[in-house]
Amino acid sequence: MCYTQNRFNALLSACVLSLIATAGWSQSLTWLGTLGGNESWAYGVSADGAVVVGWARNAARQYRAFRWTASGGMQDLGTLGGTWSFAWGVSADGAVVVGQSEGRAFRWTASGGMQNLGTLGGRESFAWGVSADGAVVVGEAENAAGQRRAFRWTASGGMQNLGTLPSSSWSEARGVSANGAVVVGRSDGRAFRWTASGGMQNLGTLGGNSSSASGVSADGAVVVGGARNVAGQPRACRWENGVMQDLGALPGSNWSGASGVSADGAVVVGLSAERAFRWTASRGMEDLNTTYASLLTNGSVLREARAISPDGRHIVGAGYNAATNRIEAFLLDTGPRCTAHNGDVDANGCVDDADLLAVLFAFGSTGSTLGREDANCDGTVDDADLLQVLFNFGSGC
Repeated sequence: MCYTQNRFNALLSACVLSLIATAGWSQSLTWLGTLGGNESWAYGVSADGAVVVGWARNAARQYRAFRWTASGGMQDLGTLGGTWSFAWGVSADGAVVVGQSEGRAFRWTASGGMQNLGTLGGRESFAWGVSADGAVVVGEAENAAGQRRAFRWTASGGMQNLGTLPSSSWSEARGVSANGAVVVGRSDGRAFRWTASGGMQNLGTLGGNSSSASGVSADGAVVVGGARNVAGQPRACRWENGVMQDLGALPGSNWSGASGVSADGAVVVGLSAERAFRWTASRGMEDLNTTYASLLTNGSVLREARAISPDGRHIVGAGYNAATNRIEAFLLDTGPRCTAHNGDVDANGCVDDADLLAVLFAFGSTGSTLGREDANCDGTVDDADLLQVLFNFGSGC
C-alpha cells in the first residue's frame, strides 16, 4: 500500500483515538489497606471487580469483616454483638456479603445489616459462599449432636442439612454455583459435589488419601480445590466430567492449592510456594508475581489468590505490601480476557485503518492479556492477526 502524507496523518490520528478508547484495558494492582490495624485479607470479589470483601484488623487488633469499594474505601461491617467477624463471600452485584461473626453464619446487606443464619441445632456455623443473586448461602453448621454438616440456606427454606458422604462423620460446603443449585465442599477428607436430585457425589482424589473442593463454575460443571497425589503431595486440582486433573505447582515447589475459578471454569487461581498463581489450559500455572512484575514495587509479593471474578479479569487475595510493611488484601485487574473476533480491534463495528494500525503497533507482543489486538487469541500479535484485519477490511463500515 502507498499512502500520501495526509493519508498517513489520518491513520495516525485514528490510531491515537483507538489507543485512547482502549485505555481502559490497562492493568492495575490496588492494595486495599486495613481498618487501622496491621493486616487484611480479601476473599471475594463482585462480577465487575468494584466490590471486594474479606477481613481486616482494626486499631484494637480485632478481626472485622469488610466490604471495599474504590469510592468508599474499606467499610467495617460490624459484628453480631461481639468483637469479631470475617467475610468469606459476596454476590455478583456486591450487595450481599456472607461470613461468620461470634460463631454464627451471617448474611449482610446495606439495608438489613448482619442477619444471623442460625445453626442446625448446635452451637456454631460458618457461611462460606453465596449464589450470584445472593439468595442462596452455603457453609457448615453444627447439628444437635455437635457434628459438622454442610448446609444450604434460603430465606424461604432456612438452613438445609446436606448430609455427608457414606461412612463420613462430617461435611462442609465451600462453594455454590451461580444459580445456587450445585454445592461443593468436603466430607471426611473427600471433595464432593451436591445437587438436590443426586445428593453428594464423591469426586475422588489424585491417587492420595484426601481432597477438598473450594470453588465451582457458574453452571456447576467444573469444580476446583486441592487433592493429594500418589506421593502424598497436596496439589491444586480441577474436576470436570468425572476426571480430576492435577494442575501442578510453581517451579521450586511440590505443593499447591486452588481457591477460585472463573464462571466458565477456564481460569483457576490459588497458592503455590507462598505465591499467588493463575492457571489456564493454554499457559499452565503462572506466578502472578512474574506475570505482573511491573505492577509490584520492590519487595512486594502477591502471596495468595483467593477469588476471581466471573469473567476471569479481577483477582483478589493477600500479599506483602513493602510500602506499608504489612500483609494486605489486594485487587488485581488483569485486563479483559481475550475474545476472538473478525479484526474489529476497537469494537466500533467497522474494520478499518484504526484496527490495522492498532495491530501493527502491537505486532510481536506476547502474553495472556494483549487485548483485542490479538484477534485470534493465540497469545501473540502476529501475521495471523494482521491477516484477520486485512481479510475483513471494510466490514461493517
